[in-house]
Amino acid sequence: MADDTNDAATTVLVVEDDFDLRDALVPILEYEGHRVVSAANGREALDWLHAMPPPSLILLDLMMPVMNGEEFRAEQLRDPALASIPVVILSAHPGAEERASHLGAAACLKKPFDIEDLLVQVRRASRGPVAAVIPSPTPTRRPRP
Repeated sequence: MADDTNDAATTVLVVEDDFDLRDALVPILEYEGHRVVSAANGREALDWLHAMPPPSLILLDLMMPVMNGEEFRAEQLRDPALASIPVVILSAHPGAEERASHLGAAACLKKPFDIEDLLVQVRRASRGPVAAVIPSPTPTRRPRP
């Protein structure tokens, strides 16, 4: 697993057994301002989740050794402290969209996916703070009678 600090404000947990994909996603997400933690399978991810504050979002592969994505999601949903963490499925499985829907995922991206599509889904699904500038209303002056 990657990092073990306690700041969960914009943390993304990447659960992916493909080392090269995990290794590629970490700097991209960090560049976008997220803290990234990774796990190679569902069991490793659950161990991290039980030890640390919840992340803003989980990016989850479906096909992994030890504990696959569907088994992980079932365990996540059984735990009230983890059930509300949004999940985006990342999978090459032919039925990934249907499985993602069945699992209550916020979104599904079929591998290979476009990085821009991934970043859009991370922004949509993440519970982290949104940087937005809202202009304060300008007071309107009424002409004097």
